[in-house]
Amino acid sequence: MPSTGFTPKEYKGPTYEQLEHLKSKHMPPAIPNSYKKPVLLHQGHMQWLFDHEGKRYLDLFGGVVTVSVGNSHPKLNAALKEQIDLIWHTTNLYRHPRIYEYIEKLSSKLPDDLNVVYLVNSGTEANDLATILAKAYTGNLDVISLQTSYHGYNSSLMGLSATQSYRMNLPVPPGFYHAAHPDPYRGSWGGCRDSISQVAGACSCPGECVSTEKYIHQLDELLGNSVPAGRVAAFFAESIQGAGGVVQFPKGYLKRAQELIKKNGGLYVADEVQTGFGRTGDHYWGFETHGVKPDIVTMAKGIGNGFPLAAVVTTKEIAAAHSGKSYFNTFGGNALAATVGKAVLDVIDEEELQKNSKTVGEYFIRQLMELQKQHPVIGDVRGQGLMIGVELVEPGTKKPLPVSLVKDIHEEIKDNGVLVVLGGRWSNVFRMKPPMCITKADVDFGISVIDDAIKKVTKK
Repeated sequence: MPSTGFTPKEYKGPTYEQLEHLKSKHMPPAIPNSYKKPVLLHQGHMQWLFDHEGKRYLDLFGGVVTVSVGNSHPKLNAALKEQIDLIWHTTNLYRHPRIYEYIEKLSSKLPDDLNVVYLVNSGTEANDLATILAKAYTGNLDVISLQTSYHGYNSSLMGLSATQSYRMNLPVPPGFYHAAHPDPYRGSWGGCRDSISQVAGACSCPGECVSTEKYIHQLDELLGNSVPAGRVAAFFAESIQGAGGVVQFPKGYLKRAQELIKKNGGLYVADEVQTGFGRTGDHYWGFETHGVKPDIVTMAKGIGNGFPLAAVVTTKEIAAAHSGKSYFNTFGGNALAATVGKAVLDVIDEEELQKNSKTVGEYFIRQLMELQKQHPVIGDVRGQGLMIGVELVEPGTKKPLPVSLVKDIHEEIKDNGVLVVLGGRWSNVFRMKPPMCITKADVDFGISVIDDAIKKVTKK
């Protein structure tokens, strides 16, 4: 494990057993345990987390892709402490400098005409608002997303998200449709993606992938059969699917999809909740990789490095469709959140974290590709920058590795000082999206732990 000069404070809270009792008594059963023996985290420092006994863990998941610049980053801490002594909260109906300083800098990171910023509190809230804006602007009601997508969890977005593990046996509002999943690894027509790691035997198209036309045909069939002609409100897409297992699309798919949706009257909403803020390395926003410009962008998670903050950014023309009614958000854009958000943008620039995501991310993916050669249970390695997925399968097949074995490997990785999380339709994908300050030495440590864990479990 790489050395660090940081010493955590002594833990003085309730005992592990007391907290387990409190969880079982008061927390909803829908919030599961990630491990057989859950971790009790006490303190964080940059890419490291410490439990109640002082054990150190390499954080390869960043609190659900939320810790973008580092756990308890000192610059963010200092900015927040300074603002706490001034004012915590005031409605955005009043003027406050922190809000305006922040949205000016945030909008400067986007294409020029994407310059109207709504500040909200979560990705779910952002995508729900984006749905309202798209319907208000177009006058249309039907919304398209992709199979295996995750766009949030509330009574309406349960219909927009197309991941069964988040779908309850409850009715959702009408007008949500899910297009065929354009997945180079599991999709019907395969394909090549914009990554240094490709599916074994995949094509290597210099431009648009040949499979894109087939996936687009499926989207066209959906539009031609299931929605009123020319009356689509919006198409939502993550630039790389997150909870669905870090799925990248065949090259050219999003560009073609946007063109088709536009012909049918709809807007393209880029869900950058997980891919934004330099995480993918080559670009600040994931949609830039696809050569497209969205009509609306939603963002959350890494935007606040763990502080509750999210945003919807769109054009003045689209926002004008919302102006006929009053709108405010009680906590959106509060002084503390805006202060933290601006400090996050500053740190990304000052510490060149987008560049680090590209350099260290490429190194990480190449090391995982080498690991794949040694372990036939690794069916696919994919991703860009520091948004990485490793899918585990039964050797020689694409059949998901049994969950019991995946969880055993997962537990072993945790026991040896590395935290990753499971994702994908069958919970057989290791999702690795660490704080963007991670180093190559950290990667080497993580790779060795993952290697040992797979060896130990698969050779029992």
